[in-house]
Amino acid sequence: MQALLDTHALLWWLDGDKRLSKTARDFIGEEANVIFVSAASAWEITTKVRIGKLPGAQEVAAELAASVTAQGFSELPISLADGARAGSLPGPHRDPFDRMLIAQAQAYALALISNEKVFDDYGVKRLW
Repeated sequence: MQALLDTHALLWWLDGDKRLSKTARDFIGEEANVIFVSAASAWEITTKVRIGKLPGAQEVAAELAASVTAQGFSELPISLADGARAGSLPGPHRDPFDRMLIAQAQAYALALISNEKVFDDYGVKRLW
């Protein structure tokens, strides 16, 4: 199976944080599953580190590509079509990072590993 990590799920996985659900941990840890990390998560982490909203993630931001590779995760770049899909999504949800993750999950038929119930409103499968 394949899934896309929400940014908080990625950070919690890397930190061994207990807030990551057992279902999510088991899915991510299963070697047969393909886990994607969107370029949107790199953008979100580094932006939030820069503006002081993620002060504990400075090391992760600096070594994100190496961490993703070390975990065996796959990078998911952002295409022009992804950008157009994210910008065209209906509804009031305004977070640009979430909108990109939703658009990519829709476009590539990926489950989203996230605790954010707002994703359910967009018809994506959410694992938590």
